[in-house]
Amino acid sequence: MADPFDEIKVEFVDLEESVQAIAGTIHNSGEIPERYIRTEVHANPVTADAEGYTLPTIDMSRLLNPEFSKEELAKLGSACEHWGFFQLVNHGVDGGLSRQIKADVSEFFSLPLEEKSAVAIPPNGMQGFGHHFVFSKEQKLDWVDLLFLSTRPVEERSLNFWPKKPPTFSDTFDKYTTELANVAEQLFRFMAEDLGVDHDALLGTFKGLPQRVRINYYPPCRQADKVLGLSPHTDGVGMTLLLHVNDVQGLQIRKDGEWFSVQALPGALVVNIGDVLEILTNGKYKSIEHRAVINPEKERITIAAFHNVHLPCTIGPLQELGNPRYKVIDGFEFTKGYFAAKLEGRRYLESFKL
Repeated sequence: MADPFDEIKVEFVDLEESVQAIAGTIHNSGEIPERYIRTEVHANPVTADAEGYTLPTIDMSRLLNPEFSKEELAKLGSACEHWGFFQLVNHGVDGGLSRQIKADVSEFFSLPLEEKSAVAIPPNGMQGFGHHFVFSKEQKLDWVDLLFLSTRPVEERSLNFWPKKPPTFSDTFDKYTTELANVAEQLFRFMAEDLGVDHDALLGTFKGLPQRVRINYYPPCRQADKVLGLSPHTDGVGMTLLLHVNDVQGLQIRKDGEWFSVQALPGALVVNIGDVLEILTNGKYKSIEHRAVINPEKERITIAAFHNVHLPCTIGPLQELGNPRYKVIDGFEFTKGYFAAKLEGRRYLESFKL
């Protein structure tokens, strides 16, 4: 079966123009390349009054405990319905493993560009180190370098793109992403329970828990108000689990038409509902627009694990959830269309509403 990414036409930025390298250059000159200047940052500022906008916190240990599960399940459902984002604590991912993956990822991005380029994304490719979805020479660019890898199913892994330095990376990354898939599966099951649908009906769309991981490196920029780390978007998947590698914040979400900053809890996973889950739940769960901003003094590093649909499949509202409010679409077509419209916020998702 064809990979939907094969039909996406992409012009990748030359790796000599890695954002990390540019950031080092402008630290002295002060000139940000025109392609990275984002005027929309000023047009859509963060709301000043964000006191009432604290992300819900869900405790996995309470979900798993029969004594507290019902109460915590209600909180989970409310978070998915009203926020589309929540912070997951006591998630069960081994603490030592989390510390090691943070150390390995930090070490990789500290390598010279020449060494990182050993796993560079090839022309028209998806996996490796570099940039994604640069469709034209006029397109504005995000202030981020990334390492993008397919992790599940195992047979889709391209290990030649997995960094050899640090030497512990591959083993740590394999174990860490496996634990994340287990967390995602547990959450899908609890969501099915909250929705009152058959577990297999929901999990069937994500059979085998296909997973891709994007590791983001956001260099600091003294003129942070002129650049954008990640353009406003929703995730065209089922669910995303985000780990902050360091304590630098930068995630912002759009709620009730306003942008506000997320303060990630130490050790927590920030979980967000993707477009596919919004469609499957017939709009009950929400896929929320989000973006990343830049710190003027410190680098920010995150690991985002995307849990995708199992292809081939069709994507549409589950029958148990009433009259359909979204169209049914082929999974391959949905995936191709998502990446072609990735920089357009919620517009692509909205196009499926009936």
